[in-house]
Amino acid sequence: MRIDPDGDSHPELEKIHDDAQGEAAHPHPHGQVISDEAAAYLTPLFDQLKYSVQVYLFTQKGKNEKFNQAAREILLAFQGLSDKIVYREFSLTDQEARQWKVGRSPTILFHPELYNIRFLGTPAGEGGRTLLEILLLLGMRSSGVSSQSKKILEKIDSPRRLKVFVSLNCPYCPQQAANAVKAAIEKPNLISLEIIEILANPDLAQKYNAMSVPQTYANEVLIVQGAQPEEIFMSSLEKLEQQTYFLPDIDAEQIEADLVIVGGGPAGLTAGIYAARSGLRTVIVEKGALGGQIATTPIVENYPGFAQVGGKTLVHMMVVQALQYVQIFQDEEALEIQPGSPLVVMTNRRRFLARAVLLATGATHRHLNVPGEARLAGRGVSYCSTCDGPLFAGKRVAVVGGGNSAATDALYLHNIGVQVTLIHRRKQLRAQEHLMKQVLERKIPILWNTEVKEIRGRERVEELLLWNHQSKEKSTMRVNGVFVSIGYDPTVDLAKRIGVEFTPDGYIRHDSHHRTNLAGIYSAGDVEGGFKQIVTAAGQGAEAALSIFEDLVSPYWKAEG
Repeated sequence: MRIDPDGDSHPELEKIHDDAQGEAAHPHPHGQVISDEAAAYLTPLFDQLKYSVQVYLFTQKGKNEKFNQAAREILLAFQGLSDKIVYREFSLTDQEARQWKVGRSPTILFHPELYNIRFLGTPAGEGGRTLLEILLLLGMRSSGVSSQSKKILEKIDSPRRLKVFVSLNCPYCPQQAANAVKAAIEKPNLISLEIIEILANPDLAQKYNAMSVPQTYANEVLIVQGAQPEEIFMSSLEKLEQQTYFLPDIDAEQIEADLVIVGGGPAGLTAGIYAARSGLRTVIVEKGALGGQIATTPIVENYPGFAQVGGKTLVHMMVVQALQYVQIFQDEEALEIQPGSPLVVMTNRRRFLARAVLLATGATHRHLNVPGEARLAGRGVSYCSTCDGPLFAGKRVAVVGGGNSAATDALYLHNIGVQVTLIHRRKQLRAQEHLMKQVLERKIPILWNTEVKEIRGRERVEELLLWNHQSKEKSTMRVNGVFVSIGYDPTVDLAKRIGVEFTPDGYIRHDSHHRTNLAGIYSAGDVEGGFKQIVTAAGQGAEAALSIFEDLVSPYWKAEG
């Protein structure tokens, strides 16, 4: 079992999952917990810690034993990197467990004399990133929150009891967990935090209907589904309901650039590389996880140069390369673009003055728009198999769709022990031939000519109402979950607000140089329609960057004027 500095899961670490039941398995008997490369990366970070961090692991023999052992090995490995990390282990029968009100195995407490932060489960996979964040922040006695977040937290004058549900494979979970950790450190007297890993605590996941992660509760109220930029999270925490919009104070930091790229997927990252190499001062603004949809794709098999590569691995390589050339502002949402010379891009943290803006905002999961879908979202309705799939090991689910994404999701879920049925409204799949062949070889059931008309369930998904076009008959199907994989819609809210023109299909209208109808505003990637492939998005990003460079040297809008 290994932990690498990029936080990605590796084959050794994936042994944390039991093939049949989704439980944690024994760590690799001969593998290092932390690789030499990771140790070389982490040791200088820990050398900067100013204060010791008390880490207490509570376990109960015979209860979640595989999770206990994995947590023990990970924490001991981290302790071995720094004398500032002080590790102790207790039993749930010890007085310390009663003192700190610990009743689950495993539970990790972090400096409980000063803070009320605990991790229920094993901090493996993506949880390793959360563990590292906690250790570094506590070791500096600093929350690391922005000045805007501090102003929001100052308004909180009553207790907030936070619960953040996460999974080992969810790339969005560390972002939301870090937000909660920062809040708990900034206001330790009022904010407590439990980070709950759903595989180790399936009963809590069921109780809170946390069938999709991340989910955040405060004072037993669901305040957030998904991950948020830091300031929007703090606003949700303060108001005890999900917030979607935050405007910074006018004294926010200001940055000048030649090009601001909105979106950190393959189009945006590639455009950043090409623009910066052309000599343009370039920044990338991304409100969510870098890489876009690739970050949640288990395996990519059609990107040139790689016969097979994990989606997160490919994203990591793209980001590392882009960082050699550009500044990336993650967790920042572009809220407004004001026309003029320069263009003014307002985010939830600062303003950018730019000569040009590239909209590479990608696409979002398309919904079925049937009764029950919105109500049961996160309660059995999911759009991310890698995030939520492990919770359904041994259970029955449906994957709706017939393209590459649906076939990939079905194969992934089948391989981790989920009972999968594909539901497709046509009489044949639209997926690539090799994916269809794998689906058939694994004998994954397929319901042809069938649509989902309703998703039913009181507290969580229980059954689907189906309609068969061929037989003209309705039927019901008992399931524990449904994964919707029917394509994507372009993310164009920002483009709409600033007056960009669209095609009849709802994509950004552009010319052959990726110019929109607005001077200085360009587009690239899935927002333009066409083939939604990683290589296509990357190519469009490169084209757009080169067009922008040429136009800034000799502005087309001035020539036309």
